[in-house]
Amino acid sequence: MPLFPELTTLCYIEKDNKYLMLHRIKKQNDINKDKYIGVGGHFEYGESPDDCLKREVLEETGLSLLSYTPRGIVTFIYGNAEAPEERIVEYMHLYTASEFSGELTYCDEGELVWIDKDKVFDLPIWEGDKIFFRLLNERNDYFSLKLIYSETSELISAIIDGKPVSY
Repeated sequence: MPLFPELTTLCYIEKDNKYLMLHRIKKQNDINKDKYIGVGGHFEYGESPDDCLKREVLEETGLSLLSYTPRGIVTFIYGNAEAPEERIVEYMHLYTASEFSGELTYCDEGELVWIDKDKVFDLPIWEGDKIFFRLLNERNDYFSLKLIYSETSELISAIIDGKPVSY
């Protein structure tokens, strides 16, 4: 039986030197439980990355994106290296956006919070997220980032644009 990766989007909406982040505290069996992440989610059949981004941002925040920038592709591999058929593989299209309309609404996945960009690293976030936040801050070009996590959520490898990096 062939295995298929998950396809997702993630967006960091920016305003007044802050990111809009989702504190994932409402869903029980959530791999992101208690972590802060951007907003986004899984593709629906036939959606482009841009379609998914706009729909997910609207559903989770009530905001309509007026413009956005694709920043990179992040490949996540998570799980037991000895059992590849049990691993989760996800291709996440990463975006930033600073122009939007609407008002924040209730989110059933967690609490939406504006976080100062210089405070993001103080929050409970994934180790790999620290790498792509650094890339978002240091680079303007599109990047490819591959993050490999163990079954205990430990980051064991990071590769940027095809080159292993220390973290």
